[in-house]
Amino acid sequence: MTYLLALGDRAYSSWSLRGWLLFEKFNIPVQTRFARLYSDAFPKMLKEFAPARLVPTVKTPDGVVISESLTIAEELASRHPEAKIWPSNPTHRAIARSLAAEMHAGFGALRDACPMNMRVSYSDFVPSEAVEKDLRRLEVIWDRAREETLSETPWLCGEYSAADVFYAPIAARIVGYGLKVSPYAQAYVDAHLSDPAFRRWRAMGMVDGPDQPFYKRDFALQDWPHASSQAAETIEHGPSENAMCPYSGKPVTHFAKIEGRIFGFCNAFCRGKTVIDPAAWPAFMALLAD
Repeated sequence: MTYLLALGDRAYSSWSLRGWLLFEKFNIPVQTRFARLYSDAFPKMLKEFAPARLVPTVKTPDGVVISESLTIAEELASRHPEAKIWPSNPTHRAIARSLAAEMHAGFGALRDACPMNMRVSYSDFVPSEAVEKDLRRLEVIWDRAREETLSETPWLCGEYSAADVFYAPIAARIVGYGLKVSPYAQAYVDAHLSDPAFRRWRAMGMVDGPDQPFYKRDFALQDWPHASSQAAETIEHGPSENAMCPYSGKPVTHFAKIEGRIFGFCNAFCRGKTVIDPAAWPAFMALLAD
């Protein structure tokens, strides 16, 4: 038996992104359950994870139900020390834990005014004084963490850690609402936008059901930075170069033209996530390289 992870909409659920990254970035095997927020399917899904009420929630291989992202991070770190979810250096680990805890409990103005929506990027959102204050605080703690840990990577405390997991949705909010931050903070945001796991999550979120009306805002739209530059589009018919889906190994039924070549997939979701960002998917890129 492996871990079982309950998640909500990929495009909108910031806490689900954190929960998923804790497994994806640290190579911990997991099976996922998804249900759309504000749907009857959501409480139905959580019955399997009782007494949990929110996502992410994990059921461990021994049947223990764990809710709250910070608790999940700590429990996974205890059970999988080889994964290095937190920095091994005690000082760096303390800084990373402090960063994650502040994110878990703080930045209420930013989170309330800018709910995560990875399907759009707005160009004319005007942040309030309270949101600006949260942004300045992010600049301070991000810069301080890199200085204190002497980080030589794009990440806060050296190698990618749970601290970076917790700030991934903040990066999505900053780009999604066109928020202005210092050059050093923007470089950190860009590191998330370029990260393959982050890109895979967003690509899935773009085709993960219809838009959620709750998250719609009447601001002008702009292109999502770091969007794929590869030519890709869905098409109705094959034949495709491949007979089996690069992800499931099942026979192809849906088709896409990518870089002028036709490829097949086992369903609309596999095709859609690939068309959004082909280079984010190693299995597909191996097929493209053949």
